[in-house]
Amino acid sequence: MSLINTEVKPFKATAYLNGEFIDVTDADLKGQWSIFFFYPADFTFVCPTELGDLADNYEAFKKLGVEIYSVSTDTHFTHKAWHDSSETIGKLQYPMLADPTLQISRNFEVLIEEAGLAERGTFVVDPDGKIQIVEINAGNIGRNAEELLRKVKAAQYVRENPNEVCPAKWKEGEETLAPSLDLVGKI
Repeated sequence: MSLINTEVKPFKATAYLNGEFIDVTDADLKGQWSIFFFYPADFTFVCPTELGDLADNYEAFKKLGVEIYSVSTDTHFTHKAWHDSSETIGKLQYPMLADPTLQISRNFEVLIEEAGLAERGTFVVDPDGKIQIVEINAGNIGRNAEELLRKVKAAQYVRENPNEVCPAKWKEGEETLAPSLDLVGKI
């Protein structure tokens, strides 16, 4: 069963953010766009490149009203240690959610049970708390923040314009499509 258009299940987690431990719950998602960015583990190889890429693009996401939550099954203490010891992770300005109970990873169906780690899962959640985009990558394939930014813009556009759809490679400002019988077989 797809998670598309399903509500984020209730959760409560501790996150590391800007030198503090904070609580984050599903209620915090309401009224804003959110990205849940699952990754296997702190102190690894592909993960810091992805988190650093998100950090480099964080302001662009914030301008769109999007909060990013990186999530791994590590503890909030491990997140702090990684943040303090890595130049790349040290530039993160978004919450690093700890999921040592594996609840959040299970809720989003990205948990690798036998390893106790999360897959590389990306979820875009709308202001109603419903999942609009799901992407799962193999552990050895990193993601691209600029492509994610493009997808968020498309999700926001179709939410604001429900009678239109965004074609492949759509970028902000480009033409969209209005589904109708007139288009069938003509694209």
